[in-house]
Amino acid sequence: MIEARPYASLGGANHGWLDAKHHFSFAGYHDPARMGWGALRVWNDDTIAAGTGFPPHAHADMEIITYVREGAITHQDNLGNKGRTEAGDVQVMSAGTGIRHSEYNLEPGTTRIFQIWILPDGRGQAPAWGAKPFPKGDRSGKFVALASGLPGDEEALPIRAAARVSGATLKAGETTTYTIGKSRRAYLVPASGEVKIDGVTLQARDGAAIRDQDSFTVTALADAELILVDTAA
Repeated sequence: MIEARPYASLGGANHGWLDAKHHFSFAGYHDPARMGWGALRVWNDDTIAAGTGFPPHAHADMEIITYVREGAITHQDNLGNKGRTEAGDVQVMSAGTGIRHSEYNLEPGTTRIFQIWILPDGRGQAPAWGAKPFPKGDRSGKFVALASGLPGDEEALPIRAAARVSGATLKAGETTTYTIGKSRRAYLVPASGEVKIDGVTLQARDGAAIRDQDSFTVTALADAELILVDTAA
């Protein structure tokens, strides 16, 4: 089963400095049919104005993955971590028992991110943060793990959940197949471009909720950049 969720159907709010679209219920947007997908709880499509951002605030018991689509985001937290993550790269914050952080766009132009929250497999661990570059050329024509808690993904940023966040770049006409297994769920969003997933067409920033399939095949109808979450059901 593949359910397309067009960008125009997403919830959201425009705060001026932040234009946020929500694939799942979040903050003031509530849809009982979109409370999450397996262990995936949040997928926010955020556009952040230059010189603005999220002031210090707290999280606990959540794996928070940020994929930067354009610009850069600068992180700082109460553990002493600080870092700037650029377009195409990824940062992971394991909130654990509690962490307080800020995320600012200190760039001269707009920053656009996907912010993905995944429920951890357990509680009570110490908080942590990390970031890593992922050259787009390395994921040309195939999915590459960016953040993962699954065996075999040692090159990815670690998360504390039996889940995987992957990225792929496809040229128009290219095809790639992802094996998931019927016991798991996947959620795929093209950051750019246009694709077809087993006959279901997605435009840029649409979502596709996938379940009850051993695998699915993605074909690029135009050059595309893809982000995929594979999670326990």
